[in-house]
Amino acid sequence: MAAAGSLPERSFRNGSNMPRSARLRGFSLIELLVVVAIVLILASVAIPNFMRARRIANEASSVASLRSIASGQLAYRQTQGNYISLSALGTEKIIDDVLASGTKSGYTFDSAAGSNTASEFTAVGAPAVSSGFAASGVRFFFVNQDQVVRFSLSGPASASSSPLTD
Repeated sequence: MAAAGSLPERSFRNGSNMPRSARLRGFSLIELLVVVAIVLILASVAIPNFMRARRIANEASSVASLRSIASGQLAYRQTQGNYISLSALGTEKIIDDVLASGTKSGYTFDSAAGSNTASEFTAVGAPAVSSGFAASGVRFFFVNQDQVVRFSLSGPASASSSPLTD
């Protein structure tokens, strides 16, 4: 018998004084393999979709950036009479510093005045990585003084490339 004030001894099925849950060591190898297989199946479906969504977002950001550059070029021309380079647009605080650096959202950008600085400019956006699994985009973009964003899938876009339709 237990003395007054002390806890009674408990006996478990196998004679041990430890509860069954404390004796369990963990998961079996089969259970772990099933969990790993499920995780791998989910990853094989989710990762390509994630990469595609990222490329689409990068391309949308690139188009918005080119429109910002084109608007900035027009604004500068209205006040100063000519077009300027991408870095000069940043120096004048017409576009943000990230875009003025020439790299944003997986794309590289450039803009320059044409041979007639009062009436021509070009701006291009190219994916930093244009092929493979880690591609930041697959389309190349172009815009000039006509404000029509154009694209090409095969290489740098130009004034003769297909116009982008919204």
